[in-house]
Amino acid sequence: MSSEEYNETEVPAVTGIRGRCPRCQQGHLFAGYLKLADRCDVCGLDFGFADPADGPAFFAMSIAAVPALAFALWFQFTFEPPIWAHLFTTLPLTVGACLLLLRPLKGWLVCSQYFHKAQEGTIDRQWHAAEARRRDEH
Repeated sequence: MSSEEYNETEVPAVTGIRGRCPRCQQGHLFAGYLKLADRCDVCGLDFGFADPADGPAFFAMSIAAVPALAFALWFQFTFEPPIWAHLFTTLPLTVGACLLLLRPLKGWLVCSQYFHKAQEGTIDRQWHAAEARRRDEH
């Protein structure tokens, strides 16, 4: 089957959050909780193109930080607990929220990379040479 025969995603956010393959929307994107599969188990798409790097962690921490801080401040000013009490309340809340967000965010970023045909940047040497010649002529 060619890629034209698949129902490729038009909404990478939904497909990624569901943890599905961006090409066929049927296969699984993950082989574990956060480990990407090598390829789609339905259409065979190689997920080697995907490199979300630290993006999911950054976004998860950024999203979880505001509610966690709000909770910590409310908890502190309402009950005035000792600081160690935050180890049993605020810390698990923050870590749990980050862990819950990591997988859907990673799926979203991987599907977005496929959807937008993202790839490693390259230098267009021919264009630069032509621009240098053009500037020299003027």
